[in-house]
Amino acid sequence: MKFNVNQNDLQKSLGYCQGVIEKRSTLPILSNILLDAKGSKLKIIATDLDLIFVTELKNVEILQEGKTTTTSSIMYDIIRKFNSGNKINFNQTGENKIQLESEKSIFNLNCISASEFPITDENFSSHEFLIKSKELLKLLNKCKFSISNDETRHYLSGIYMHQTRLEDKSYLTAAATDSHRMSISKILLKDEIKFDPIILPKKTIFQLVNLLEDYDGDVKISNEKSKIKFEMENSILVSKLIDGKFPNYIQVIPKNNKKRLEIDLKLFTSSVDRVASVSLDKKDSVKFILTKDKLNLSVNNASSGDGNETINVSFDHELNISFNSRYLIDIASQLDGDKIELYLNETGSPALIKDPSDFDSIYVVMPMKG
Repeated sequence: MKFNVNQNDLQKSLGYCQGVIEKRSTLPILSNILLDAKGSKLKIIATDLDLIFVTELKNVEILQEGKTTTTSSIMYDIIRKFNSGNKINFNQTGENKIQLESEKSIFNLNCISASEFPITDENFSSHEFLIKSKELLKLLNKCKFSISNDETRHYLSGIYMHQTRLEDKSYLTAAATDSHRMSISKILLKDEIKFDPIILPKKTIFQLVNLLEDYDGDVKISNEKSKIKFEMENSILVSKLIDGKFPNYIQVIPKNNKKRLEIDLKLFTSSVDRVASVSLDKKDSVKFILTKDKLNLSVNNASSGDGNETINVSFDHELNISFNSRYLIDIASQLDGDKIELYLNETGSPALIKDPSDFDSIYVVMPMKG
């Protein structure tokens, strides 16, 4: 195998691979990427057995076809330190060695035969539908921060995605919760689709977000039984799904929160962030003391001190309630408009949070004892 490739193109592809490959794998081959040079394309595959990433670099100068595997992290570290845009020459000098050469640098890396690389199956196409990359990215970003880190409840360790119908329109709806907060968002579909409800794993979500941030176009989605495939122009991501039953999140959405609090979004975010600075880990509760058109925010930490701030708001009741400041800031960071609305009930009741400019997303936050 022998080929020449542009440094920028290769670095970008190898960067995506780092998010797939496990840092400490018990199987050495899973630390490797598969390099397959054929025609005028270089195919690169990375997998951890649950997640498969396939990308193709086009217009590569293939001097001799072939395939092998080599350690992903080492190759990536070398490639990113070459001068940007340089041509890199690859030459497999033996069954267990591949040589990289650029300008005056030469590296000889160990290889494992391509025959030992796990067989990856990315060639299924049932229940296909298309979605715009930026819409899918927005959907994932609006939910991903609410994913649970509790491994004992694996069914909460991802985003629940399913098709919903509202007023004769079809939506792809996503929900995530860690039982302290919940995010729900949806995007309009052109037509009704065949799409069984799934729970997409956290690792897959963050890898997909990385890909979507650099891509503007259609994403073809296919799912069958226990796996799902996302196809972009030059990349494919195939993932196993979480086997479990997601809770009935509709039941958790507050129905009787009539006390509406409206605040300028930038003012709210900066005020909560400032007051929470007195808490070292920003996990202390921020207390809301609400009176007519006034909100006093306060944090009291036994180790570091206390802080408070009063801001003007739109509110027509009196209420004291406390929330995790980090949760509020996470939600505020995903709002698109210039206002934030909190619909409240009683001190011990969850809050319903909305963006007045986005009718497709809502958030629920449980109060804290404060």
